[in-house]
Formats: sequence, C-alpha cells, structure tokens
Amino acid sequence: MQIDETDQRLLALLRDNARRPVAELARHLNLARTTVQTRIERLETLGVIAGYTLKISPAVRPPLQATVLISIEPRSGPEVLARLRSLPGVEVVHTTSGRFDLLAQVVAQTTDELDETIDRIGEARGVRSSESLIHLSTKLDRSGSRG
Repeated sequence: MQIDETDQRLLALLRDNARRPVAELARHLNLARTTVQTRIERLETLGVIAGYTLKISPAVRPPLQATVLISIEPRSGPEVLARLRSLPGVEVVHTTSGRFDLLAQVVAQTTDELDETIDRIGEARGVRSSESLIHLSTKLDRSGSRG
C-alpha cells in the first residue's frame, strides 16, 4: 500500500474536518481539485479511509467520561464482553497487554450514573478486578471521535 507525504497531509486535513470541501483541500495541498478527489477515492478503495464519522460537540456529549481498566479470569472474555455490551454507558472496549486485559471507555450524564456503570462492570462474572480513571479535561484529541 503506497501512501506518500501528500496522502499523509491529506489524511491529516480530513482527520481535522472530514467535511472540508475538495476545493479547499486542494488549496491547502497546492494540487488540482481533481487530483485531490482522485487521491481520496484511491485511499477509500485501498481501505486507508475506512469511513467518515461524526464529531459530536462537547456541549451535547455526556459530561462525564472514564476509562475502566479490567482484569479478567482466564477464559471469561466472551462472558465479560457480553456484560460490557449490555451496559449503555460503555462506548468502547479494547483488549490490552500488561496488567489489565481490557480497557473500557465509559460515559455518563451524572456521577450516580457513572458510579452505577462502574459498579456493574466490577460485579460482572469473570471480572477479577478493575481500576477506574475519571477524565478531567482533554488536552489533545486527534481521534476525530471526541469533542
């Protein structure tokens, strides 16, 4: 898969604002509009651009966010994942290396709701232990999925 420096710059511009018009992208990259459109289509075809997402304003996102680090019992992964899927406050779950097996990103409208979700995670059959980290403020976010 060939991705050159211009593709990297194009991806950075799209990551910042995926709705930016092709003509504007072309101006930033000093390329013809059709060249930029062709590059975008090629990156989509190659699967480099897997899709576009909506970035929700912080004003409407749940005000509380936490990361829950979870250690699970051997062979309990599917059961724990099923429990996490059933909890509406759990937005994302990653497997990890190291001391913890899973990392869950949790959102809530109130501290009571956040506390309840974290309690439900800790009570799930197969969860050995968990550690919660409440997010205070965002200093850098290049993901395009957070406000």
